[in-house]
Amino acid sequence: MSEGQVILSTAYLPPIEYFAFINESEVFFLEGAEHYQKQSYRNRANIMTGNGVQSLIIPVVHQSSKMMIRDVRIDYKNDWQRQHWKTIESAYNNSPFFLYFQDYLFPFYQKKYPFLFDYNLEIISILLKLLRIKKDPVITASFEMNVSIKDLRNEIHPKREIIKPRKAYSQVFEDKYSFVPNLSVIDYLFNLGTSEKFY
Repeated sequence: MSEGQVILSTAYLPPIEYFAFINESEVFFLEGAEHYQKQSYRNRANIMTGNGVQSLIIPVVHQSSKMMIRDVRIDYKNDWQRQHWKTIESAYNNSPFFLYFQDYLFPFYQKKYPFLFDYNLEIISILLKLLRIKKDPVITASFEMNVSIKDLRNEIHPKREIIKPRKAYSQVFEDKYSFVPNLSVIDYLFNLGTSEKFY
């Protein structure tokens, strides 16, 4: 492990700065051996809607207080997939690039993945391709508390300050709300597409 490497936690429709760090790194590691943490981006994403910022949260099956992230199962008792997609569609249907990107994302709201980690990994892989970031994650097999690379496993978090703010861009509801930074990267894609170099 050396300079230019970064380690991140798994995340659902990760925020913009998550991909900014991946884009700047030579190699990025995805933590596959940590304990699951509640109220983090591991199972939630923030998007802009007509009612302001809204969190999309994937329900998980709570088996113990220290669940390994690879063992966390998604709870399908309620039809959260339909609800999430309906919210995304309602929020971004009028954005410049929604029609272009929707077919890449819609399958994730139809297929049922047993495990959160696997679900997130596939979404991240698709988003990397859409952003034209030609990198694949290296998944860790064991947990290390102290690593010799840039450790963002707990730094990119809904309750922490943004590490890497991006310049403002046009958002769907800018006539109602001022610019909101670091939403899910789908906000960036639906509003800007890939017409410019990411970040």
